[in-house]
Amino acid sequence: MIPTLAWTPEGVRFIDQTKLPLEESFVLATTYEQVAEVIVTMVVRGAPAIGVSAAYGIALGALRTTAPTTSLFAAEFDLICTRLASTRPTAVNLFWAIDRMKCLFDELLAESATLDKVKERILAEAHAMYEEDIANCRTLGAFGGELLPAEGGVLTHCNAGALATCGYGTALGVIRAAVEQGKHIQVFADETRPFLQGARLTAWELMADHIPTTVICDNMAASLMRAGRIQAVVVGADRIAANGDTANKIGTYNVAILAKEHGIPFYVAAPWSTIDLATETGDAIPIEERSPLEVTHHGGKQLTPNGVGICNPAFDVTPAKYVTAIITERGVLRAPYTESLKQMELVAT
Repeated sequence: MIPTLAWTPEGVRFIDQTKLPLEESFVLATTYEQVAEVIVTMVVRGAPAIGVSAAYGIALGALRTTAPTTSLFAAEFDLICTRLASTRPTAVNLFWAIDRMKCLFDELLAESATLDKVKERILAEAHAMYEEDIANCRTLGAFGGELLPAEGGVLTHCNAGALATCGYGTALGVIRAAVEQGKHIQVFADETRPFLQGARLTAWELMADHIPTTVICDNMAASLMRAGRIQAVVVGADRIAANGDTANKIGTYNVAILAKEHGIPFYVAAPWSTIDLATETGDAIPIEERSPLEVTHHGGKQLTPNGVGICNPAFDVTPAKYVTAIITERGVLRAPYTESLKQMELVAT
């Protein structure tokens, strides 16, 4: 699998996800501003990958600074963090990564660390986040793989794979782990309108891994569930509130309701950095509204009449009552999530 992002001496190299699956090309970001643009334009996407990308963006900002001292760099550091935080509002991993970098910088400032030491430590922290993400995905994948049936159909929505992380994936990590455990899984990938992450990205990833995959239109899931062709649903997440309400790609809520109606387990797979205990319920999760052009046009061709109204929220919130389990690298959590999430946080700290 081609790395979603990689640190190089010149900057951060991203596979351009807007060109997949027909073209495998790369974008090199050499400044934090370019990293911000890569995030906004969805060259890189997926909550965990966005978080690590922001960390590397901060590292680039530190390495490229012309400030002579740490204290004089402080104002520029705040500006870098503010710019990166403005890119996408829903994915909490973005803010988790930036806050982690801010805490490190405050420690270094308090220690009167030299600017060279600051640059070294910030880059090392970004590298650590990258490695942690891959390890966390593998761990949560192993936990989740145990939950999937020995054989049968598994539906996923959007792309929560290696392309949405630094490697292996969350929802697709669960599927990969199940296959590695010897299970016979047939994946059904929702196309995921309007950006088609399922049709373009999930299918591309799973085909590369030789995992049987069928792309379906977003309005076909109920029919397949009724026919008994889907035995489980597993999706990723961009933010999970303290009560278990989950923000994920638009259309996830529909799938969760259908799974509940048909008695099919609905699993959410995400690293702990996606858990937002400071947000009580899904009602408080900010939902990004994206450009109308993603709906009105595809492949450069206009699909809708001129002047028609367009609504394009990038995410929806699935209430906790529809979630069978939340799979993290710390373990599998079940309802009531207000208690299980809180308990898991206490155990970890």
